[in-house]
Amino acid sequence: MLILLPPSEGKTPATAGDPVDPSSLWLPPLAAARARVLARLVALCRRSSARSIADTLAVLGLSEGQRGEITRNAELPVAPAAPASEVYTGVLYEALGIRELDESAVAWLDERAVVFSGLWGVVRLGDRIPAYRCSVGVTLPAPVGGLTAYWKKALKPALDRACAGTPVLDLRSGAYAAMWTPGPEAAALRVLHERVVDGVARRSVVSHFNKATKGRLVRALAAERAAPGSVDELVTALRDLKFTVEERPAPAGRARQLDVVVAEL
Repeated sequence: MLILLPPSEGKTPATAGDPVDPSSLWLPPLAAARARVLARLVALCRRSSARSIADTLAVLGLSEGQRGEITRNAELPVAPAAPASEVYTGVLYEALGIRELDESAVAWLDERAVVFSGLWGVVRLGDRIPAYRCSVGVTLPAPVGGLTAYWKKALKPALDRACAGTPVLDLRSGAYAAMWTPGPEAAALRVLHERVVDGVARRSVVSHFNKATKGRLVRALAAERAAPGSVDELVTALRDLKFTVEERPAPAGRARQLDVVVAEL
């Protein structure tokens, strides 16, 4: 099984360590594609005039108060790197709590969890990367262009091979889901928050609640060293872990659609 995760917007910079080596990351054939994106991002962020800084903030979708992210991106080739599990520190990763898992559960995650990234394409949680700011919605200077289209082309052959014959649990948000589309032996999962309002149960997607539940779900699978051989077995494993799982109709040939329903206490 492979578990597809989004990155977190919040990242914790490493304080020591060697810089990133793009060829050392998962799926080494993507090294050239990664180096191309890195070079364009760094060049964009090294422009120093007031006008170019304003333009760079706009390209990266940052505010004036986030100018420090430009400086950080400009130094990426020499910045210290750390495992992705330590760099990504958003809500999902806090709920996953990898530092509190035992060694075998961490090894289980390292083999199965894949994080999608606007800068790196895909990385494993154990891959060493620096903190960066570059969402997949960014459009970089030529020849890279829009990162969604760029990575969609680059990732397809590599991920089609890597995921052949294994079930896929897709926990990505919409922007990162557009980078690669898994086949029918996959399940795209969303979390619904159920509240009772005036005696009627109402369900909705709540961003923070959604991310935290996905983190806890992955943590539970890792703690059990779950090894489903199909989506049906994955659904059974989740239900055995006391998650309420419902299935929605899905287009033929596409990933199955699962809802995990969490009732407000």
